[in-house]
Amino acid sequence: MSSNSSTSGALPRIIVPKRYVDDRGWFCESFHKARLHALGITCDFVQDNQSISSRAGTLRGLHFQLPPTGQAKLVSVLRGKALDVVVDVRRGSTTYGKHVSIELSADSGRQLYIPAGFAHGFLTLEDDVLLMYKVSQYYAPAHDGGIRWNDPDIGVPWPVKDADIVISDKDRRLPYLREFSSPFPYDGQPLAPLSAIELG
Repeated sequence: MSSNSSTSGALPRIIVPKRYVDDRGWFCESFHKARLHALGITCDFVQDNQSISSRAGTLRGLHFQLPPTGQAKLVSVLRGKALDVVVDVRRGSTTYGKHVSIELSADSGRQLYIPAGFAHGFLTLEDDVLLMYKVSQYYAPAHDGGIRWNDPDIGVPWPVKDADIVISDKDRRLPYLREFSSPFPYDGQPLAPLSAIELG
């Protein structure tokens, strides 16, 4: 089995890097491959992506990359704060279409690990939010996919009115979940409330 398999760390989890604080500020190891492997997250991250959203209320999502280039992600907010949402889109999952969410911020330093088989989106809660995420497969435009952010069958309670959300035309045209035929396999582990694990 490839180390980039969608079964490597099968459920979304909160990662909490340890911060060493003194009168100058703090230091942390924000990524440590061996420690993540020890926690069961064994995919190899091959690419780092960054995005800046200049306005609060900017929504990006709900995105995924289709097999055979499905991506696991490790998401961090480096400036500001954002609401991150994960939706189960694994075919046959008992929690198909269900979602979990977490507020990520530069202040908290928490990260969100998202395996392949889950759609991801985020809404910025402040102006000038800088987000970084590591991915386990290179970007493959031919396998780009997503689900409509305001799909009523998913029912994400975004804390901004629909009319006030800043979103791309591409994301506005994404299909609804009922129009999507999922190619992602289900490994028997249903989506669960997010749990936190310390890195270091």
